[in-house]
Amino acid sequence: MLADLARRAAGYAADHAIGEDPHALGAPGLSLMRAQMPGPMRHVVYEPLVCLILQGAKRIFLPGAEVTLRSGQALVASFDLPVTSRVVEAGPQAPYLGLALALDRALLRDLAARMPALPETSTELPVTAGPAEPALVAAFARLWALTEEPQALPVLAPHATEEIHYRLLAGPQGATLRRLARPEGQGERISRAVEAIRRAPGQTHAVGDLARIAGMSLTRFHESFRALTSVTPLQFQKQLRLTEARRLLGAGRHGVAQAAFEVGYESPTQFSREYARMFGHPPMRDLPRAQAAV
Repeated sequence: MLADLARRAAGYAADHAIGEDPHALGAPGLSLMRAQMPGPMRHVVYEPLVCLILQGAKRIFLPGAEVTLRSGQALVASFDLPVTSRVVEAGPQAPYLGLALALDRALLRDLAARMPALPETSTELPVTAGPAEPALVAAFARLWALTEEPQALPVLAPHATEEIHYRLLAGPQGATLRRLARPEGQGERISRAVEAIRRAPGQTHAVGDLARIAGMSLTRFHESFRALTSVTPLQFQKQLRLTEARRLLGAGRHGVAQAAFEVGYESPTQFSREYARMFGHPPMRDLPRAQAAV
């Protein structure tokens, strides 16, 4: 089933010239990524998602951890998370292919409330990975098939999406996902603060203000935020700003100074310094060629 899904995804990706950036498919929250050769490091901010690796391999770097994902494995990012990743296995005849679905925290909460309790885990890891169970692959295959049946998609896609959420909750990552989806639990509280940051990436959010949004003490908030995202609140804000700035530069509608101001920097010099420290090169290099030459 995985091989058939990879074959269909490869054909679709080739027909639509899909690259490594997520390409939205017909079903809400479903996207496809392709790379035809190993590539450079990429800095992205994951939203809660599950990614099924159909072909090739990708390595993901977190503070103090490294995860390599290969064909037939699934990654679950249970929280908003800045990560560095790199495709490490891909070729023109066998490109890297990843099929991702955004996770719905409200749906996770609803399903978890209707399922038997699972044993608690000792840690809450923001990213987990392992072999995809056949039932999860089958649910992804059904959702993909619906993208090829436009009339049935709006009616049946929610059921396939719900099944994927259920399979994750019932699988190896289930205990962690349930803890993060628990109403007024640690994950739910921190998610409110993260949402405030993501709504206004150009605004400087004091940690004390974020703690109040989360309804937690400053010390507890700082500890919980780092445990769930692997970075401090200030580091998260900086990485989010710089990642957004890189997107703006690549779109070709902003110059370096304009992008710096747009994401909240008062000094383009400081912006360029921190940008180079994070991405390994100055922001000018990420401008489209025509604009960079002006």
